[in-house]
Amino acid sequence: MTDYAPRPEDRFTFGLWTVGNIGRDPFGGPVRDVISPVDIVYLLAEVGAYGVNYHDNDLIPIDATPDEERQIIKDFKAALNATGIKMPMATTNLFTDPIFKDGAFTSNDPHVRAYAYQKVLRTIDIGVDLGAKVFVFWGGREGTETDASKNAADAIKRYRDAINFFSEYVISQKYDLRLALEAKPNEPRSDLYLPTTGAMLGFIATLDHPEMVGVNPEVAHEHMAGLNFMHAIAQAWDAGKLFHIDLNDQLFGRYDQDFRFGAAMIKQNFFLVKFLEDVGYTGSRHFDAHAYRTEDYNGVKDFARGCMRTYLILKEKAQQFNADPEIQALLADINADDGTFDYLKTFSAEGAAKLRATDFDRVGIGKKGLSYERLDQLTIEVLLGVR
Repeated sequence: MTDYAPRPEDRFTFGLWTVGNIGRDPFGGPVRDVISPVDIVYLLAEVGAYGVNYHDNDLIPIDATPDEERQIIKDFKAALNATGIKMPMATTNLFTDPIFKDGAFTSNDPHVRAYAYQKVLRTIDIGVDLGAKVFVFWGGREGTETDASKNAADAIKRYRDAINFFSEYVISQKYDLRLALEAKPNEPRSDLYLPTTGAMLGFIATLDHPEMVGVNPEVAHEHMAGLNFMHAIAQAWDAGKLFHIDLNDQLFGRYDQDFRFGAAMIKQNFFLVKFLEDVGYTGSRHFDAHAYRTEDYNGVKDFARGCMRTYLILKEKAQQFNADPEIQALLADINADDGTFDYLKTFSAEGAAKLRATDFDRVGIGKKGLSYERLDQLTIEVLLGVR
């Protein structure tokens, strides 16, 4: 690859809340001025992104009048049309406003739950009108600080009722829209329900329409819990549930850092990119991250370009890994299989009897070296650019 310029087929997207992040954190105020959704669309077009995603209130203030809403949508559509930027995903902010201080779908207050339903329906309608094919649910306040406050089983039932309701609504409207659930272990609440991608996959199996609901895993959210993100992605892919993905970077066990993709954990991100490319994932590669608080908007552009460039560099490294003769020879040896045990792929009484009668060289097999040290070193050398 002579350069690492993004192309539309890469499907790189950013949220209005990512490049529009003004650098506020719990200990300091904003360092960048607010820019409009229209300006964000033009910024993303300048850096070569494919698309932009949004929370409802990133685009339309929560207290906007109907006339203001119509004008905002009109201006946003005009910017999308003028730049060619797509809007593949939409989601609802159910965590910022004080009404959601104890959750949205899992709130103990039925008025809060009903308002959350209303807010989601409006966002689904607007999102579909703007081109969204995936609708993400992140339950940022769906949790507790004290388990004395909620019955966890009731909370999960309320969550299920909500997703079932929205599934039926999408079906009733004949929308071409899939729903994706996003897990996070904690923050902003002490404990969030359905905290991991695996938990979400288990939950989806209990829904009325599991076929239309998948997951939107995020690097930072799995890394916060010290988990292997690529393994979560593999499980979601195997289940046919990887509807969307949030890419960023995150050190294990920290607060939600949302670093530029590839900024912290190179090897983990390499195996993630390699997996996505090897299996042929065709969905959006959405960067749910934000620039360092040190940056102005030129730095934000550097951040956005860096996310995409790093992905493409790691994609090239994955291709190099897959074509490296020594690496592939090692992998062939590690995975050698002469077919002796193919009969175990499907159970039969004869196969079970044959297995019982087999004499294994347990000691000899246990002594065999697997060359993983060599394989890992070669991986590092690919990443360091010395192969």
